[in-house]
Amino acid sequence: MLIWRLLVALRRMSQLLSDTARNRQVGIALVTVTTLMFAVLDTSAKWLVQTVPVLQVVWLRFVFHTLLTTAIFMPSMGVALFKIHNPRLQLLRGVMLALMTGLNFFALQYLQLAETGAVQFSVPILIALISAVWLHERLDAKKWLAVCTGFVGVLVIIRPGSHGFHPAILLSIMNAVLYAVFNLMTRRLAGSDHPISTQLASATVPSLVLAPFAIGYWETPASWQVWGVLVLAGLTGGLGHTASALAHRYATAAVLGPFLYQQIIYMSLGGWLMFGQIPDAAVVLGAGIVVLSGLYLLWREFNTE
Repeated sequence: MLIWRLLVALRRMSQLLSDTARNRQVGIALVTVTTLMFAVLDTSAKWLVQTVPVLQVVWLRFVFHTLLTTAIFMPSMGVALFKIHNPRLQLLRGVMLALMTGLNFFALQYLQLAETGAVQFSVPILIALISAVWLHERLDAKKWLAVCTGFVGVLVIIRPGSHGFHPAILLSIMNAVLYAVFNLMTRRLAGSDHPISTQLASATVPSLVLAPFAIGYWETPASWQVWGVLVLAGLTGGLGHTASALAHRYATAAVLGPFLYQQIIYMSLGGWLMFGQIPDAAVVLGAGIVVLSGLYLLWREFNTE
């Protein structure tokens, strides 16, 4: 296994419940909540970064995420919630997440939600490529074809050299590459640290690292409406991660993986409702190629040795 193993690792938070139709339905419902929360997060961020400094939005997103995770899991886990065994990797992973979020939010200032979402779903393809090059995991000819096809889809979306190309798309690509490495680091941590502790560290490290910069260049939000959306961004980020972790208690990654792609539908809907943005033919075609390539790689992961 080399793709989506990070999803399987999340199940270590507790024993996977019996594989019944009811539990699979609950898992699918939870992963649907996950995709909705992340779509609302990005939609909120896109609205916020038009008037609030990006750094400030990123910082407050993690501050509220930290508070939410602590409030939910502290009563049941106690001090074990803060116990980690690989602090250096957790620190690196947290800094990387802060950078990824900053890149994504900067890109959202200029791009449609559907564009950034479509590029983000190249992550399974990038994980396969990085696993082959960096971890020396074997890809057969069909998987290599799927990887190459997925990158063709990305090229269709970004349209280099055309009037539809915007340099901000490069930020989304950088975010996707970092996210692929981030997921491989999550796989590494799954063997030593509790998934919820890892989730808390992922929010706490950016909160602490970014605090001096965000506070030093603080601009007070202009209205309570802005404050409300800032809180919403933090809460949806935290709820999304929590729902994802819980989903993998009820169903396997093979069951849940295909349903993650529904997020691009919600992001496209958010872009239309909030900003009047409708994805053009290139984004729709490219996203379709990327999604189909990712689904094929996922299918091969769980149907071949």
